[in-house]
Amino acid sequence: MVSSRILERLVQRVESATALDRPADAAVGLAGKVIKPGVVEDALSGTPLGHPAHPVLVTLPIGAWTTGLMLDATGADDRAASAAVGLGILTALPTALTGVSDWTTTTGAERRVGLVHALSVDLALGLQTASWFARRRGKRGRGVALSATAMALTAVGGWLGGHLAYAMGVGVDTTAFQQLPGEWLDVAAEADVPADTALEVDADGVPVLLARVEGEVVALADRCTHRGAPLHEGVVENGCVTCPWHDSVFALRDGAVVSGPATRPQPALEVALEAGRVRVRRSEVRTLRTNPTGR
Repeated sequence: MVSSRILERLVQRVESATALDRPADAAVGLAGKVIKPGVVEDALSGTPLGHPAHPVLVTLPIGAWTTGLMLDATGADDRAASAAVGLGILTALPTALTGVSDWTTTTGAERRVGLVHALSVDLALGLQTASWFARRRGKRGRGVALSATAMALTAVGGWLGGHLAYAMGVGVDTTAFQQLPGEWLDVAAEADVPADTALEVDADGVPVLLARVEGEVVALADRCTHRGAPLHEGVVENGCVTCPWHDSVFALRDGAVVSGPATRPQPALEVALEAGRVRVRRSEVRTLRTNPTGR
């Protein structure tokens, strides 16, 4: 469709707009001073939920503001519309924090689009706040106009958020489309698996991490589910591996997330030792993984 082509051209310009890098990097630097690794970052990322928190929370302010818009359109008592606008403002604040937390671990085109997305929704939040105050002063017409403009900006921000997730893959498990071997595959000599670091091996085109836990050889998908970092380059200790890019920690035995910002566990493979060789295979397969992709 013509409209989709126009939107794609516009967003491609944003993706390649290197002029956005300096303000984006500066904003990320400021956010990093507030959002520290640990419990707060994990909560904002959605680590306890097993999925990113931001996509869930965005439904709250959007739902509230849409309710306000419908009340305005029907000419209902402005107190109800004002309450809906106010609820949207309150829920937008934690929603924004979760989005910022996710955004700080992006780079390049994703960070540029994320900046424009953030500016759109932040401006919408500012207009909704102005609308709420206008309504409180009895200026309903002005409040309605401000809210309607804010909803248009929210639509822009929402489209960009969808582009980040569905077109650029931000927040998607980066191993989702990898096809790990379904049959036993010889990948290394047992003697080559180190005791205190990790070894990267090739499993039919998919990188796999081999390590030891209390002497036992274990295997995980090597590409971090969070942003795709090579886990074998991370620190191995206490039965865990730490991502070299964003410090997510995964249990080596089963790939469980010990600490974020990652939300999804690492796919773990079954391991068999035979005649001094290490063989691996996947323990399960999902439909989208039947069409293999490599690195």
